Amino acid sequence: MNEVDYSQLKIPTHVGIIVDGNGRWAKERGLTRLQGHDAGFENLKQLAQYILKRGVKVLSLYVFSTENFKRAEEEVNHLMDLFVIMYKKNLHFFMENNIKVVFSGRNEPLPPRVIKARDELVEATKDNAGGIVNFCMNYGGRAEIMDAVKKIAKSGIDVDTLADEDFRHYLYQDLPDIDLMIRTSGELRLSNFLLWLNSYAEFYFPKTKFPDFHEADFDQAIIEYTSRDRRFGGIKNN
Repeated sequence: MNEVDYSQLKIPTHVGIIVDGNGRWAKERGLTRLQGHDAGFENLKQLAQYILKRGVKVLSLYVFSTENFKRAEEEVNHLMDLFVIMYKKNLHFFMENNIKVVFSGRNEPLPPRVIKARDELVEATKDNAGGIVNFCMNYGGRAEIMDAVKKIAKSGIDVDTLADEDFRHYLYQDLPDIDLMIRTSGELRLSNFLLWLNSYAEFYFPKTKFPDFHEADFDQAIIEYTSRDRRFGGIKNN
């Protein structure tokens, strides 16, 4: 495939990806679900680097939802171990590429080893300025909004003066709205992902499962995004 000329494309400021299809990708190849997650994590690093180098400022990755704790214990434990390994093993990668890492989600019931590795990565990369990767881990959109409401209630501010732009400051991370939301594997659901920030996002649902979603696939997503007419509730002028 010919290299895409990004100078001719609209580049979203904030891209969100629901990382989906690892298990089905593995099943199609006679592998275990755990091997599917391993493949997904291997793809994640290279893809994140590519996306930020294309001019995207913020990349939010839905890697583990609050509901995912309902999966088999072996699978959950394997994913927790993967998180720890990835955060520790790839510190040099985030530093070399000047990437700031943040996290969205609740602490409970994450294992202490995951929280420790997560917090160490956040601290080490806090001054990096080459783009932000926001890992949504133990995350739920409704939980985030509920937690934000509780923060507001405890703050004692006059809620009658609260504007939309003020509310985002109480979310897990103070990030811009998502411009392009991608869910791999062909599923057509938002699955409780960044509900506030996805209010006016353009959605893109490729059938490609995440371990096979590479640079050329992201290029196609940006080409599609460029073709969209974003109206934000307005009426198109003819």
